[in-house]
Amino acid sequence: MERIAMSQEERDYLDWLKRVKDGSITQREAALKMGVSDRWVRTLLGRMDRVGDLVVVHGLRGRPSNRKLAEKTKRQALTILKQPDWQDFGPTFAAEQLAKRHKIRVGKETLRGWMIEDGLWRSKSHDKMEVHPWRPRRSAFGELVQWDTSEHDWLEGRGPVRYLVRLIDDATSWSWGRFVERDATPQNMGVLWEYLEKNGRMVDTYTDRDSMFVVPPRAGESSDQRRQADRLTQLGRALRELGIGSIVAYSPQAKGRIERSFKTAQDRLVKQLRLAKVSNLKDANVFLENEYWPEWNERFASPVVDFANHHRPLTPQLDLASILSHVEERVIGNDYTFCFGGRRYQIERAEIQAGMRRQRLRVELRLEGELKARYEGRYLSIHECGQPEIAWAPVTGKSVRKDHNAAGRSSWMDDFFDRPSPPLWKSFLN
Repeated sequence: MERIAMSQEERDYLDWLKRVKDGSITQREAALKMGVSDRWVRTLLGRMDRVGDLVVVHGLRGRPSNRKLAEKTKRQALTILKQPDWQDFGPTFAAEQLAKRHKIRVGKETLRGWMIEDGLWRSKSHDKMEVHPWRPRRSAFGELVQWDTSEHDWLEGRGPVRYLVRLIDDATSWSWGRFVERDATPQNMGVLWEYLEKNGRMVDTYTDRDSMFVVPPRAGESSDQRRQADRLTQLGRALRELGIGSIVAYSPQAKGRIERSFKTAQDRLVKQLRLAKVSNLKDANVFLENEYWPEWNERFASPVVDFANHHRPLTPQLDLASILSHVEERVIGNDYTFCFGGRRYQIERAEIQAGMRRQRLRVELRLEGELKARYEGRYLSIHECGQPEIAWAPVTGKSVRKDHNAAGRSSWMDDFFDRPSPPLWKSFLN
């Protein structure tokens, strides 16, 4: 006797149909119990005479779905995923890139099953992680911008690209950033400059306690003493002059939004740069600007137009070249010179005015390498003081010998042991 696998619902349907056959209930009562029409009950009863209990089993059971992808598509996708450039792709990102680069459209769960079946993917266990309190997002675009740098081998050894400076809006997750040669103050200032020209001045920035952003506390100094000293880094000074607030985090988890985005970039961006054959810093930044950031902001960020914009415009009084530079104060000497970077600079005679001596001026080393000096709101013409050349007179006559050994530089022993010695028989005659 054939065994028929049925669900509980199918067994209940069969029971109602048999009761109609026995005459214990009417067709209308069975239709109400089964949730179908009277006509469908009559149709099932007619089929029941031909196929028996199989009448309640769906006719497509055991047959492949009409929407099943062709075997050729499966083989083509798995062939691509077995290539070296694709060996570490996950199902979700692989499905996106197959559709984008090879026009192979397959669902991520279908692809996940194919990869597990072929040994290209293993499901990951979900370990319980340490829980940190949730902080609500800000409500406006530009109200708070998280700022950090990720050090990673972004080109997998194809080129010296290790640092990605990124700014991500807290409310919308809108992102902007650049690959830089070093994680230093000038490079971070350059990325901030581009952000300001694109969006304007944000209200606050949220950073870690790196020495670029925060001056380390001195030993034995209280919080009140640090506040009164008001020591700032170059970036801290620049943010203050721009009217941008600075908030520092005490743990990586506090900057969870940008930390998680870096984790995503270290997976997705590395693979995209690999597929694009990027091998230098310039091409990597072109890829970021033209492909990665537009795709990221479209897919993962909320539409900026749906939020209030709290960015403030750049006014003519804000000179970014002056603010985003290395700034120090120097004292003008009595000879109208000042020192900077181990060199001495002279103020041009036409710029000199009464009362300048022993006064302070602002010295700016711009990002492009130009040095500027500003005194009482105006820039001065300066030039580097050259060292006077020493003219040595030619030596005439024999020099006086002051030391018998000339400070250890006597040459009378030169080649002494290389000189030929007399024959042995001559030595005996003497």
